[in-house]
Amino acid sequence: MSKIDLKNNYLLIFFSIIPICIIVGPAISIINIFLLIISFLFYYKNKSFLHIFRTKVVIFLLIIYLYLLFNSVISIDYKMGLVRNLGFFRFLLLFFAINYLFFNNKKIDIAFNFWLLVSFIVMFDIFFEFFLGKNILGYSQSYTCESCPRIVSFFKDELIVGGYLNGFIFIVFGFLFSNFDQKKKDKQFYIFLFILIFFLCILITGERSNTVKFIFGILLFISINPFIKLKFKLISLLVVVLLFTLSYFSSDKIKLRYGGQLINLIDNKEKRELYFKENTYLNLYKSGIEVFKKYPVYGAGNKNYRVETCGYNNNPKYFCNTHPHQIYIEFLSEHGLVGSLLLLSVIFFLIFRNIKVMIKSKNLIQMGSFCFLLMNFLPILPSGSFFSDFNATLFWLNFSIFYASNPKTNIFSKLGD
Repeated sequence: MSKIDLKNNYLLIFFSIIPICIIVGPAISIINIFLLIISFLFYYKNKSFLHIFRTKVVIFLLIIYLYLLFNSVISIDYKMGLVRNLGFFRFLLLFFAINYLFFNNKKIDIAFNFWLLVSFIVMFDIFFEFFLGKNILGYSQSYTCESCPRIVSFFKDELIVGGYLNGFIFIVFGFLFSNFDQKKKDKQFYIFLFILIFFLCILITGERSNTVKFIFGILLFISINPFIKLKFKLISLLVVVLLFTLSYFSSDKIKLRYGGQLINLIDNKEKRELYFKENTYLNLYKSGIEVFKKYPVYGAGNKNYRVETCGYNNNPKYFCNTHPHQIYIEFLSEHGLVGSLLLLSVIFFLIFRNIKVMIKSKNLIQMGSFCFLLMNFLPILPSGSFFSDFNATLFWLNFSIFYASNPKTNIFSKLGD
């Protein structure tokens, strides 16, 4: 085996097992990304990095990194967010590594086939737990309220399996449609059937926010997919509505999670008033806005929402938690107007600047990652912390693939390296 083949195989293996490593735990996930980066750096050590840092996308990513370092300095407690802010550099290196992998490796389909297999296993486990109350490892459903079961799957006590699947499935959809043969009706049928089964799967997790995000993402993906005819796009929209309706009326669990609680609020004034007073997310939103009011320019600092709200401050509107659970309120409370505008402007610029290239090249893997990136920024919906290991890994993984999967946007293709 030649040196170049060995290099590509190492990179491909570490890239392929990312979904498994995330399931095992954050420590293993970080180690795997570290090994992926080390492999890239080792085999790129004799080449100059200077020309890479001159590319526009890398310059803007460096701006984000430098801002995060500045954010640590002005934080309430710089020690709280310092490791997280310093650690962001690994996503910049991950961006390099994935672009390099796509540029040099012609066997990238192996990774996506493995991601498809992992997705099937997790989906099976979700259905298994939904019907039997425990997943295949014996982890039990979590109840966020009486008669409100939530699927934990392989994540044991974390309600993140829906967000996990969303992080990979749009790339998988893009991969499947990239091999789409319009002449073979049976293959078309299986791809659409897989999408519908996945929709039902994400629905029964009980994760309302991730279900809404998936619906937005899949409708966007179908609408921009050039290989799906208009009539099928309209039929897909109708099928999504019908499947949700049938699921809602055929399952008491789904009905309670996706509408029953709301109906009870409409019918009962006392319950409605109590809901608006005690609802966790509403209290978190209000609390986050209060923190923003106190630190409107630069915010409390990355990962410092908890420091402000869980400390000795006597603001009755504060709600102690790790973060406000809404991406825009998180940005405002921890980064203020200056940081929020900078972060959002840079991220949106780097995403939207490639739309024309993506559409013209009909790159479906790029379209899949594009849909995932956008659905993270839907307003109002609750969300995990943007800079947490879990969410940041999924976001910057998709962002890296968004650039790497298209030769016209891959940084190494542009450099001719």
